[in-house]
Amino acid sequence: MDADLVGYYGRRAAEYERIYARPERQADLGRLQAAVADGFRGRDVLEISCGTGFWTQSIAPVARSVVGLDLSPEVLEIARAKAWDAGRVEFMEADSYALPDLGRKFTAAFAGFWWSHVPRRRLGAFLTGLHSRLQHGATVMFIDNRHVAGSSTPVSRVDDHGDSFQNRRLDDGSIHEVLKNFPSEAELLGAVAGKASKPKVILTDYFWVLSYQAP
Repeated sequence: MDADLVGYYGRRAAEYERIYARPERQADLGRLQAAVADGFRGRDVLEISCGTGFWTQSIAPVARSVVGLDLSPEVLEIARAKAWDAGRVEFMEADSYALPDLGRKFTAAFAGFWWSHVPRRRLGAFLTGLHSRLQHGATVMFIDNRHVAGSSTPVSRVDDHGDSFQNRRLDDGSIHEVLKNFPSEAELLGAVAGKASKPKVILTDYFWVLSYQAP
């Protein structure tokens, strides 16, 4: 994972979950949390870039087990400090681009607000690596932001690869340039074409959901 992105989320760890408190997004968030709980009931879930465990809290009550991976020790410290059922939830430090072999294949995978940080040229390799850790037909779900004028941080630039960036200010006053892509429904379906079965995209006012079965 990009070291700058890891550093940014390490510094943002304590303020990260504030984004989920925005009043205008509550209806959408409730819909997403219900979809997550529905999709992972009884599953062994591999959660990519789990952050502070915000979405793990929707998965853990219904899943058989959850392994959350992230490369930032600061966000993992917050995630581990939350109340979890003993033996069902585990957090590990790991690079989402080089997923460890945990000695078993999972029946589901989830990533919340990670897809948008993956450079377009690396997306195919990331998906191949993720699918290699899953059982045939495993449920896969990604959720992420749509760009909403007046609500989303403005895009500051777009590079030669088509990746977009935002300038974000943290509580400590530091400003960080963060890669943040906003794919269309067609781009999402195109990214998993030939790599997935039964792909489906749901669009809400503020978010998108991509779900499918792994090859």
